[in-house]
Amino acid sequence: MRFLLIFLIILTFDNTYDIKVISYNIRYNNPNDGKDIWENRRSSIVDYVIDENPDFIGFQEVTFSQLNYLNLNLSDYNYVGVGRDDGKNKGEFSPIYFKKSNFKLMNSSTFWLSTSPEIISVGWDASMERICTYGLFKHKKSNKEIWVFNTHFDHIGDIARIESSRLIVKKIKELTKEDDYVILTGDFNAVENSKPISILNNFLMDTNNNLNKINSNYGTYNGFKLNEPAINRIDYVFEKNFNLIKSGHHHVKTNLKRWASDHNPVYANLKF
Repeated sequence: MRFLLIFLIILTFDNTYDIKVISYNIRYNNPNDGKDIWENRRSSIVDYVIDENPDFIGFQEVTFSQLNYLNLNLSDYNYVGVGRDDGKNKGEFSPIYFKKSNFKLMNSSTFWLSTSPEIISVGWDASMERICTYGLFKHKKSNKEIWVFNTHFDHIGDIARIESSRLIVKKIKELTKEDDYVILTGDFNAVENSKPISILNNFLMDTNNNLNKINSNYGTYNGFKLNEPAINRIDYVFEKNFNLIKSGHHHVKTNLKRWASDHNPVYANLKF
């Protein structure tokens, strides 16, 4: 009886909360993808999100038509984000979806990964416009606030990836206080021992940094290849000031037994 009472007292004064975060590059709507076209994959991606029930999802490579499909089928979520080509609906989004029953949006914005981040622009040696979307969210039960950033680095420009990491760290420092809760999700097109990831690791924590490299679940880029293991880990969830509970990657297949995207989603369960 005494131990039960102690347990109940602990529960009464426990003011911590758990959240789940996912980063998922869903592959843009490319009509030339053959059996892996968006129409064959989209329901599996939605089913995965509904089953996992995350609080935040940072998607990458989302075109406007895909955004409309996600909005229609993920009714428990709202999103923030803009298209990178015009700051509205043109080009790929890096949207942040959030569970609207758990969080209230306080403010949000998007900046371009360039030397002119406040205007539509291509940075350094990048092949195209790249963006970072962010939002400040208030947890409804605790009134605690969480900053979430989501991005997609260039796949060509080595300098652009390095400078993009520096810019994002700079922006986070400008926007947040030292003890604020911060999450950064994205497809960084960079492996874990590269300069762009090292820059981020100096300020944030890579939630999957302890994964075994020989594990079949290590890589995040599968390239739609069914018979080859995903070797390169280029998708990440970073955090600051949380306690990490669990993290990893998921393998999501369609009804045709093919990949739901050319990337595997990354997840992290966090306590705050």
